[in-house]
Amino acid sequence: MQSPMAFSTAVLVQVPASSAVSGWSLLTGRLVSEMPLTICLIAALGAYLLGSIPFGYLLVRFFRKEDIRQKGSGNIGATNVMRSGSKGLGAVTFLLDVLKGYGAVLLCRVWAVHAGLAPDVRANATAVAALFVVLGHLYPVWLRFRGGKGVATAFGVFLAMALWPALAGLGIFVVVFALSKYVSLGSIVSAAAFPVLAMVMPHDPRTPLETAVLFIVPLIVILKHHQNIARLISGTEYRFGKSGSTRTGTTAA
Repeated sequence: MQSPMAFSTAVLVQVPASSAVSGWSLLTGRLVSEMPLTICLIAALGAYLLGSIPFGYLLVRFFRKEDIRQKGSGNIGATNVMRSGSKGLGAVTFLLDVLKGYGAVLLCRVWAVHAGLAPDVRANATAVAALFVVLGHLYPVWLRFRGGKGVATAFGVFLAMALWPALAGLGIFVVVFALSKYVSLGSIVSAAAFPVLAMVMPHDPRTPLETAVLFIVPLIVILKHHQNIARLISGTEYRFGKSGSTRTGTTAA
């Protein structure tokens, strides 16, 4: 009679390598799908670290040897970079901030598919990544948790999660800005409109967490503009293209 160890060894020898790999993939995929909390934590950490890269600060520091936090509104986002005197760096900042929002969602989605996660777990992990990449931009650990206002990064997230509503929101921003010359007003109005557009326009089924994030992210962006809202009400908000304005917190991504 064979000992248990000898029997196990014989079985392992007889199992083809491809079957062993498939079995391992099935096992790890099953374990991962049964640990949504762990997956969400991984998605949150990865997205936060990506979102916390302060592109505006780094670009101004590298190319102009200045601290963007000491200029204009003190914000690290694209609008303040433009107002500091460098439209080119401002445009690059905006693009990179959009890409990190879009990239966080896309990378999490690809990773979740390759990890073999169940559809609902994939969707929830992606939603967590969408939220935390914006939080990373707002509160970057590298700058003592003082970041931008999340407009560009949130726009990147919206593009990845709901393309047509995001583009419609961009159209609303353009119209409001063209009429008012207030970047902050355009950002606030478009952020408020986005979740409504995301609900009424055709879309694939969403998990409750995905739907919640589509409302939470715009709400955070609007709340980060509370000082702008107060200045808009008092009539002291910075109007884009106007010189000699006082230091303000105009919207910055």
